[in-house]
Amino acid sequence: MKKIIFAVGLSALLLPACGGDSSSAENGDAPKSMVADPVADNGKGVGEIKEVTLNNPLKPEMVERGKAIYEMKCAACHKLSGQRVVGPGWKGVTERRKPEWIMNMATNVDIMLEKDPAAQALLKECLVRMPNQNLSIGDARDVLEFMYANDSQEAGQ
Repeated sequence: MKKIIFAVGLSALLLPACGGDSSSAENGDAPKSMVADPVADNGKGVGEIKEVTLNNPLKPEMVERGKAIYEMKCAACHKLSGQRVVGPGWKGVTERRKPEWIMNMATNVDIMLEKDPAAQALLKECLVRMPNQNLSIGDARDVLEFMYANDSQEAGQ
């Protein structure tokens, strides 16, 4: 009796998975929920950060706050050199990426990994998803300032 109840319950769970939108299945198309929206790659990433005003010269208090955030949330996976550990090293990141991209990656990592081509390429290279560190926009801005200091350059240079 228990086997029959189990089989009926299992069937009830599996049957909906067999159905679906026959029009997309017949055409060989993926269901709409599985297809990511195309994103125009402007180098700024995907997220609410559209424009960043850089400080020149760098603000020491922001650099210090960014360093503290790096040590607490980032240092386990990212080195300040070019060495890749779990994630890529940070040396030269401000030369390779726009400030908006860096901040969007820090504050919106899940969407960036889903939709941004550069973030997806990094995922393929590193093979590990960057965890969401729940950085605020202010925290991400401080980390960005620290990254410029780490690269020993004035912002925007």
